[in-house]
Amino acid sequence: MEFISAAGEERYAALVRAAHESVIGLDFDGTLSPIVDDPSQAHIHPEAGEVLVDLADQVAAVAIITGRPARQALALGGLDEVGDAIAARGSQLHVFGQYGNERWSSAHRRVNSPRPPHGLGSFLLGLPSLLRRADAFDAFVEEKGLAVAVHTRRLADPKAAFDRLLAPITELARKNDLTVEPGRSVIEVRAPGTHKGDAVHTLADELGTRGFLFAGDDLGDLEAFTAVDELRRDGQATLLVCSSSDEHDALLSRADVTVEGPAGVLDLLRQLTLDAAATRL
Repeated sequence: MEFISAAGEERYAALVRAAHESVIGLDFDGTLSPIVDDPSQAHIHPEAGEVLVDLADQVAAVAIITGRPARQALALGGLDEVGDAIAARGSQLHVFGQYGNERWSSAHRRVNSPRPPHGLGSFLLGLPSLLRRADAFDAFVEEKGLAVAVHTRRLADPKAAFDRLLAPITELARKNDLTVEPGRSVIEVRAPGTHKGDAVHTLADELGTRGFLFAGDDLGDLEAFTAVDELRRDGQATLLVCSSSDEHDALLSRADVTVEGPAGVLDLLRQLTLDAAATRL
């Protein structure tokens, strides 16, 4: 891991001291799983489950906060089994799906999910003609139940297609009272209101945390970063981690620490586990 500044090192040390009363919040894609062409194949890093279980011994809770549907994250991460192992050690695993609209935990195994937003059906009806006009008809459209994601990664020039699509998709979303979340070669359309920052505050309030780490990799994690900054101003020990890549580093200027993708995230969590355990000896 690479600290962005001396302040980042100090924040890491403060989080280690407060680890037992801290939450470790993690994005899924690009943070725990690699970015791949087919989103349905974005399985969690093979070492992640063991790392998260060991980490749970030293922290108040572990949380996955993702734009994916909660059930997808559970399946791709084997998180049911990880949750069992974490619960056996007296901690909890939380999964917030679709930017916090869905929730699951190792204590309450049912996924709580609201109805799809008004306007999503109309957006989907208008999407094929929009893609055709933008010469991106072969873009992969992922229907998530509460959201729609348009992926350009499989197209011949993903960036050019993304640039052509962003404005018209944003306009169509606006007409249907929806919001747009750009990401790595993906444009996601969903209901406005709930975002990852809400999940951060929910956990901090429910668990009475003294610290919070959040690791993410993309624009959809900015609200979570902002929420953690707010906890920092309230006196909590916090750490912001950017899972960096060759594509773009939207969070880099906001982060305390940068790591190289999911493997780097896991290395950081291993070190945090060791350092937190050492402070309790």
